[in-house]
Amino acid sequence: MSIKDNLIHIKKNLENHVTLVAVSKTKPNEMIQEAYGTGQRIFGENKVQEMVAKWEKLPKDIQWHMIGHLQRNKVKYMAEFVSLIHGVDSFRLLKEIDKQAKKHDRTISCLLQIHIAEEDTKFGFDEKELNDLLQNPELHELKNIEIKGLMGMATFTTDKEQVRREFKKLKTLFEKTKTFLPSISILSMGMSGDYEIAIAEGGNMVRIGSSIFGERNTY
Repeated sequence: MSIKDNLIHIKKNLENHVTLVAVSKTKPNEMIQEAYGTGQRIFGENKVQEMVAKWEKLPKDIQWHMIGHLQRNKVKYMAEFVSLIHGVDSFRLLKEIDKQAKKHDRTISCLLQIHIAEEDTKFGFDEKELNDLLQNPELHELKNIEIKGLMGMATFTTDKEQVRREFKKLKTLFEKTKTFLPSISILSMGMSGDYEIAIAEGGNMVRIGSSIFGERNTY
């Protein structure tokens, strides 16, 4: 199936309240342009350098989401245009995003990444760290960031019940976070292999790459 057919098929199965982030990392501009031609406007990248290069060449109404692990020293390169940062995993990173956003006189939307998987390789706040952050008075001094919600990645496993449990946990933490930040609305969880479970457990933003563009390739 073509990229267009894949997108039509996926969107047909997504409920209206679910936002699709097309994960375009490692994909050439021609493939992104094809997806753009079908009406897709939100694309996710995991390397800042690659995202900047694509932003410079592709249509300016594309919303670029940073979905990978983000180092503080890279924030400045994308602060001018990034639409949403999914992987905020420390207060220090939030402060850096705020600082760089201020230079461009804009507010950058962020998601707090929560560690829900039974894998050490995943980044994110644990429950106690999240609680500490939400109760940190300094958080409200950051005027150039807006926390829009939470993001998490489930364990890479064929055990669907484990994946479901992890997504349930994230949804519970999302509801708890709302008591501190009532305006949050985004729960970003679910990728090509598990997005249907994520949506069933309350996710409203999914990050899908291989089901749209085919298996990952480099150019």
